[in-house]
Amino acid sequence: MGISMKTTSGKLLASAALLGTAAAVAGLGTYGTFTDTTAANAEVSTGTVDITLGADEGVSVAFADVLPGDTIERLVTLSNEGGSDLASISLTTTSTAATGLDLSSVVSFAIDSCSGTWAPVTGAADSCSGTITPVLTSPTLAVTKQALTKLTAVDSGKSDQLRIAATLSKDAGNEYQGAKSNLAFTFDAVQRAAKTK
Repeated sequence: MGISMKTTSGKLLASAALLGTAAAVAGLGTYGTFTDTTAANAEVSTGTVDITLGADEGVSVAFADVLPGDTIERLVTLSNEGGSDLASISLTTTSTAATGLDLSSVVSFAIDSCSGTWAPVTGAADSCSGTITPVLTSPTLAVTKQALTKLTAVDSGKSDQLRIAATLSKDAGNEYQGAKSNLAFTFDAVQRAAKTK
């Protein structure tokens, strides 16, 4: 026996049944959904690029009383004290005349690394307890952003024992007598290539 849609009571019953069904479906949508939430926190920090140059005497010690053919040597430690590896380390030098002619065109210099330690030797080239590796050779004092090769200081926490040797050319003439130049050595570090972590 069905509901008669011809009578008012039948229409009311049908409407009530329809509303009840709609409410039941709506109730299923409201109360029948499972949910869950999670969160994650992460710290983002940047690396550091930090190279230092240390020396007992320092490169700033004057190269005094130099005659044609003489070589002056200075021992320094180049260290990577940053938290990141480096792509490269380069050197820029400047020379400014303090008295007389600028010496940059008649002074050549070289930088060598020692796998052990350097020991100063009076009147001769400094001695290395390990293997000597050439890092840079330049015919003049003037270099700009010259890449230094075979350095371990490109790795974070590593250092290189370096010898800087400057030689006054044997061809320097009398016009260079009494000349003085102020030298500046600037080491530049460049970060390693970017990568996905």
